[in-house]
Amino acid sequence: MKRLVTAAFVGLLAAPAFAEGDPAKGEKGFNKCKSCHTVTSDTGDVIVKGGRTGPNLWGLAGRAAGAVDGFKYSADLLAAGEAGLVWNEESFIAFAADPKKFLQAETGNSKAKSKMSFRLKKGGEDIYAFLASHGPAPAEEPAAEEAAAEATEAASE
Repeated sequence: MKRLVTAAFVGLLAAPAFAEGDPAKGEKGFNKCKSCHTVTSDTGDVIVKGGRTGPNLWGLAGRAAGAVDGFKYSADLLAAGEAGLVWNEESFIAFAADPKKFLQAETGNSKAKSKMSFRLKKGGEDIYAFLASHGPAPAEEPAAEEAAAEATEAASE
């Protein structure tokens, strides 16, 4: 029984955090975004051909805000990224719904602005799920690796 509980615990630790939305719906919803954004892998594979007004959204999930090389972000978005803002489902949905209001709350600056003027009224969780499925594979957490090693050791005793 102890082995089963340990194995289940290790499995939970090792499981990646998945977005709650529907990636297939998000792919359709991304049509609203592609006039400004592309999704192109680090190796140059084009997932969604789009505009270049906004940054490439490949690998957005888990990336620090303002981190795409060569893109000119607003000073306020860069400041938020330098202060630790990382794109996750919650931050992405809030930003996409109202970029200016999100940055004002995130930075504490009532005059903060974003270059993105578009507001996504609904479907942010689906678009995030779609984007989360397009990026480099997440690195396994060191804690999960240690827990797996301990479980293997305990199972062999």
